[in-house]
Amino acid sequence: MKLRTALPVSVCTALLLAGCGSTGGTTTAPKPSASTYGCLAQDRADKGSFALDSVAKRDAYFQDSDAGHAKVAVVLSHENGSSLCDWIPFVEDFAKAGYASLAFTSAGDVAQDVEAAAAYLKGKGVQRTVLIGASKGGTASLAAAATPGALPVAAVVTLSSPTFHGSWDGKAAIGKLTVPLFIAVQENDQPFAENAAELAAAATAAPVKELKVYQGASHGTRLLEQGTAKADLLAFLAKNAPAG
Repeated sequence: MKLRTALPVSVCTALLLAGCGSTGGTTTAPKPSASTYGCLAQDRADKGSFALDSVAKRDAYFQDSDAGHAKVAVVLSHENGSSLCDWIPFVEDFAKAGYASLAFTSAGDVAQDVEAAAAYLKGKGVQRTVLIGASKGGTASLAAAATPGALPVAAVVTLSSPTFHGSWDGKAAIGKLTVPLFIAVQENDQPFAENAAELAAAATAAPVKELKVYQGASHGTRLLEQGTAKADLLAFLAKNAPAG
């Protein structure tokens, strides 16, 4: 007579974890939730967070317009030492205005990340982009716009951006651009207020050029939290790079 030997508890547990249930079927591990980056509600993160490319795997967030299937998207580049979270408070404003949004976190070549964003958006059916950058992100956006990419650039927006950052020469880049430009800064945010005037002066080929100098000393996306800056930006986009 053969004796039945009971399996140790640890083995039984392992078998259960491997999917050996009482029904003999297999279990599927739940899909991990998308990253919230510390600034997104989980449901928004599940819909829109992703890795910008397969190599650098930049954290990124995409949101379509409220109407869906947007043909124009804003590509949002943050300031030095920050993240895509700087832009999340404004994504809903762009969505209501008819634009898709793509914000990303970059610690490397922002201009290359902007191009990766354009390639991703092309796959979403987007036909044109508006490059919007805060501080160094604005300088990088100018550099990216001056180089042909995956999608045509409809307009460029800089907030508190320096004329130079690393290898990016904002003045040289902006002088090549033949798209509408929106340059914003607060008057006591130096040297960026002086930089904004220099960038505007160098933009000799742009068909439309708006230089907005507001009161205060706030920097980057914080401009959009005060006064008429956000409304001015949305009005500029509606007129010069319409979503429809």
